[in-house]
Amino acid sequence: MDKAFGMIKDLVGDLTAILVGVIGLGVVAGIVFGDTFFFGEVLDNLLSVVQTLGDNGLVGLLVAALLMMLLK
Repeated sequence: MDKAFGMIKDLVGDLTAILVGVIGLGVVAGIVFGDTFFFGEVLDNLLSVVQTLGDNGLVGLLVAALLMMLLK
């Protein structure tokens, strides 16, 4: 049973690493190429999340810290 949970944990960790890389690629491509089909939306969504966290003050700071802990 522990082996199955370990496999699932490794799979989720690998998928998260891939998605973080894709988001980074989307941000860089959105800056370089401007509004394109996929990359422009990634940058807009990321800026929206940052603005929402900034508007919420301390709660936004706590959520940002929690997200950074989860992605570490």
